[in-house]
Amino acid sequence: MRKTMTAAVAVAIAGMACAEKVQAGEKVEASVGADLVSRYVWRGQDLGGVSVQPTIELGWNGLSLSAWGSVGFTREDTEEIDLTLGYERGGFSVSVTDYWTNEGPGYFHYGARSTSHVFEAQVGYDFGWAALNWYTNFAGGDGQTESGKRAYSSFLSVNVPFALAGIDWNVEAGAVPWATDYYNATDEESSGANGFEVTEVSLQATKELPVTTSFTLPVFARVTWNPATEGAYFVFGLSLGF
Repeated sequence: MRKTMTAAVAVAIAGMACAEKVQAGEKVEASVGADLVSRYVWRGQDLGGVSVQPTIELGWNGLSLSAWGSVGFTREDTEEIDLTLGYERGGFSVSVTDYWTNEGPGYFHYGARSTSHVFEAQVGYDFGWAALNWYTNFAGGDGQTESGKRAYSSFLSVNVPFALAGIDWNVEAGAVPWATDYYNATDEESSGANGFEVTEVSLQATKELPVTTSFTLPVFARVTWNPATEGAYFVFGLSLGF
């Protein structure tokens, strides 16, 4: 499976390079950045403390290839590397992501029952005033149902951005549509989501702070509630991008 994905990524990169030479008006774009966050909270789940989260991305004509990571400041914090191949046209987007964490077998273990990789498919549409996204795990170390079968763990999210008082805001609500222990398994005794559960309601505020006449530093604060686990988190972060 991984060999197939690696080959697809290689073909995509080669296609980008060739297309850039043939079509002078379309070029490959690249970006490098990193976030520093006071806590790593993902889809209403607490995944670690203070973390540095770097990212690199290549894009061409709607096609993108990105790598994202997270590393904490203590040995107990989970390390993560995510690779995403995506396509976007207009408001429509689709992608495949390979999530990997260091909590199990090493990076190059891809056995069906012995891997730390999780493969997820995404499809979504951005209407401008709101964005709707659906995510489903289709391979790798996915969660299980109560009967021990693959859960095809999924997540549905709605994002609504708006501007107010010189600050960019975003409201997000997310839910798990069916039972899986991939989400909301807060401890060894928890069975995770037992069915449809709202796992995230969040409000984020982002502000560009001027540092010099030509450089600004985006900072953000986000408060997140998980109604299913009764968890609440307040995260502060800053972003660097080049």
